[in-house]
Amino acid sequence: MDRFLFLTFDGLSRGAVYAAFALALVLIWRATRIVNFAQGAMAVATAYVAYSVSDATGSYWIGFVVALVAGLLLGAAVERVVMRFVDHSSPLNGVVVALGLVLIIQGVLGMIYGNEFRPAAAPFSRDAFEIGGVALLSRYDLFVFAAVGAVVVLLTLLFTRTPTGLRMRAAAFAPDVSRLLGVPVGGMLTLGWALAAAVGSLAGMLVLPTELGLHPTAMDIVFISAFTAAVLGGLDSPIGAVLGGLLVGLLLSYISGYLGATVAPMAVLALLVVVLLGRPDGLFARSKARTA
Repeated sequence: MDRFLFLTFDGLSRGAVYAAFALALVLIWRATRIVNFAQGAMAVATAYVAYSVSDATGSYWIGFVVALVAGLLLGAAVERVVMRFVDHSSPLNGVVVALGLVLIIQGVLGMIYGNEFRPAAAPFSRDAFEIGGVALLSRYDLFVFAAVGAVVVLLTLLFTRTPTGLRMRAAAFAPDVSRLLGVPVGGMLTLGWALAAAVGSLAGMLVLPTELGLHPTAMDIVFISAFTAAVLGGLDSPIGAVLGGLLVGLLLSYISGYLGATVAPMAVLALLVVVLLGRPDGLFARSKARTA
């Protein structure tokens, strides 16, 4: 039972990060109907910038803020410079361009920083508190939950309580009508990409200290898990992305704890295949596609 409790809390901590990353994928999907396969590489790029700033200033938090700002700028730049000119008549076009961005970003990072793993420090202790002799959550885990919870609340308020959120939703689901009503559709799409990249940067900063560290390809496995979480919950469902992330985190924790870490990636891929075959719209997707 002690082992099960430890794996459960560890899985929830992992799942919170996957939920943040899945939210970033959902944001872009809802705005452009594109799955941004470059999200992981973009997050790593901003993490390298953050840790470079932290090394120069001696402050983790300055680097943390710089990562979020860099994510906003990088997301906006990718949409303005690259994705805006992609022919969206076929969904594959955006996928191919995003995969090309992955290769470019990883190649540039390798040339600038090298391809060796670099340690990524955590701002809080990762030693778990013990209750009744059972190791549960650490200070860093609590920080992860607080950061992801804040993102979920802020995004919910943005999309449900603000005129900007309403314009973003209108631009995504009815761009032609939105233009007639005076909504700057292009600006809303850029904002969607910027916010998604910032959320991805946050997820990268949260997960890198718990993995091997900084590396141009460090987020590849994390992206697969987050993509599985987004598909599991439904690419049109922010709440589904959060629940999917938690479920994937629990699955990985249980599989790693009881069967071994080498089995976990195969379990995620198997889950992805099962969901795509059984319910491709996601477990928490709307029964009818939204059109307005």
